[in-house]
Amino acid sequence: MLAACSNNGNGGGSAEAGGSKGEDAGIEASGFPIVKDKIEVSGFAGKFFANVDWSHLKLWQEYEKKTNIHMNWETVQKDGLKEKRNLLLAGGNYPEVFYASSFSRSEVVKYGEQGVFLPLNDLIDKYAPNFKAIMDKYPSIKQGITMPDGNIYSLPVIYDPDFRSVFFNTPWVRTEWLQKLGIQEPQDLDQFKAMLKAFKTGDPNGNGKPDEIAWGGTGTAGLMGYLKGSFGLNNRGAANPYVDEDPANKGKIRFVAAAPEYKKLLEYVHGLYADGLIEKDIASVKAEEIDAKGTAGLLGVVDNVDPVAIYNDNGYVGLPVLKGPDGERMYTYLGAPLGGIAQFVLTDKAKNPEAMIRWMDYFYGDEGIKNFFMGWKDDTYKENADGSVEYVDDMAKNKDGLSLDQAVSRYLIWPGGLYPGYVKEKYFKGAEALPTSVANSKKADPYVLKPDAVWPGFSFTAEEQEVLSTVGTDIQTYVDEMRDKFIVGDAKLSDWDSYVSTLDGMGLKQYIEIYQAALDRNNKN
Repeated sequence: MLAACSNNGNGGGSAEAGGSKGEDAGIEASGFPIVKDKIEVSGFAGKFFANVDWSHLKLWQEYEKKTNIHMNWETVQKDGLKEKRNLLLAGGNYPEVFYASSFSRSEVVKYGEQGVFLPLNDLIDKYAPNFKAIMDKYPSIKQGITMPDGNIYSLPVIYDPDFRSVFFNTPWVRTEWLQKLGIQEPQDLDQFKAMLKAFKTGDPNGNGKPDEIAWGGTGTAGLMGYLKGSFGLNNRGAANPYVDEDPANKGKIRFVAAAPEYKKLLEYVHGLYADGLIEKDIASVKAEEIDAKGTAGLLGVVDNVDPVAIYNDNGYVGLPVLKGPDGERMYTYLGAPLGGIAQFVLTDKAKNPEAMIRWMDYFYGDEGIKNFFMGWKDDTYKENADGSVEYVDDMAKNKDGLSLDQAVSRYLIWPGGLYPGYVKEKYFKGAEALPTSVANSKKADPYVLKPDAVWPGFSFTAEEQEVLSTVGTDIQTYVDEMRDKFIVGDAKLSDWDSYVSTLDGMGLKQYIEIYQAALDRNNKN
């Protein structure tokens, strides 16, 4: 098993750090209950549905019976999460456990260095066999949650690397339009443009009106992300979207949006826009406007999850990964297995940190994952002869008209995507697990970056983060604004050199140096 990370002796999140030892709390080494005598623990959490009372939720009631641990929950709806949790920390009136609270990397570094968040390294080593096994199998997870001081202060949501469709799905193309116009699925950039042009001009919906939208999406990032791999960009994934590995200098950072290949990509996408093949208001259009057009059947390509989940339209199939101008055929628009890295933290007020790390570790093992996402056999789910599971009709086809999220949330907390834990295809029933989504990802998989090639999101020291929050934010904002301007023609690509010079003047060299230091630490870890 993977040894606990240390940093000159400071990497140990020992029991003493939380104010008690496991044996004093009567903690059991394994199995249930976790503690011999019932304990109460204060917890704060963000939640998706405002009207759900966690003190009466079956998930927590049943888990209390198993563990002998009663959680006194204070919850807040997702929209008010950041403000409320920050007020608690600022006032010093914070709980023993923050759960589903979505702290950023910079906040983890800040509160870890202050001693407010406990280091978990030794606790994981001794009391979290499920999580420890995951880190051992997938070293990038350990890399992604280890802070610059060598400590792990939080537990994340993890997406099973074998659950490929949760990481990526190429955009969706309407098959009926392909068939009506006699077009094959495109394999390269020229064929892609020809397909979009046929959708725009060929009246594939047959109403005699030029109302078809060849590519529909909100913002330009999705289209750019789909095509970046065809130009060799983001060759280490999109968890750090503005940087990748310099192809000419292995192990060195390249700033993506200043690379010559990025200019070629902008030229290509601007050409699509100039020909009217992209939603004309793509840089500003609202999601509900695109959804209305999708529901009306006006979109040839949908840049979203499977349209059957959002438009109840099963007439789409995933687009192929496209060959680029230099023969590149790669899909890079995907992140690392980590979602939110800080969905579970223990504070310095935790009286029984050993018990609570065991409490959380259950949900990184198969039994706990199944319980968290599916609930209870014959109550919320049924098991098929082949071992697969599915929700009972009261959940999936609720007679009172409740959506799946609403029906599930009477018992469980996963709808809304705010939780620590481990997401497996077998037990996750969101849009990414639909058979069409799985088929889409399998079609693209030969050209998709493999998990070990994807960099996790980098962590930065407090000093680095201070620079990135000013210089870095300004650079990234400028890049995003200019991307849209270049695409829609408000800025000319003949001014590319001036654009790069502006980036240099904003502190791009320092930005790259900070990311290089983070990459070097990541490789060391």
